[in-house]
Amino acid sequence: MTAQLACMTDDVAPEEALRVELEGEKGPVEVAVVRDGDGNWHAISDICSHGAVSLSDGEVEGCFIECWLHGSQFDLRTGMPTALPAMRPVPVYPVTIDGERVLVDIDQTVSPS
Repeated sequence: MTAQLACMTDDVAPEEALRVELEGEKGPVEVAVVRDGDGNWHAISDICSHGAVSLSDGEVEGCFIECWLHGSQFDLRTGMPTALPAMRPVPVYPVTIDGERVLVDIDQTVSPS
């Protein structure tokens, strides 16, 4: 597969997240499409690695998203947890902006730097 249309740029304001479901090889993949405080785009697994809840329902602050249930925070660039109780990273996917279209490739993951 290749990058898929996740949403339009007008669908997500800075420091907000949108839950989308994209089609993976093994079925639907839940992704949080996020615009950070600087307006940069990110795509991260929508499922918190600590508790199976939606990260897109949490708050976005700068380059971090916080899980609304237990307060775990994740770096949007790497997927690494930055606040407990989460200890495992979540997948981060490449994002491409094509005009007004936000494309996400769930077949690749971004490696932490």
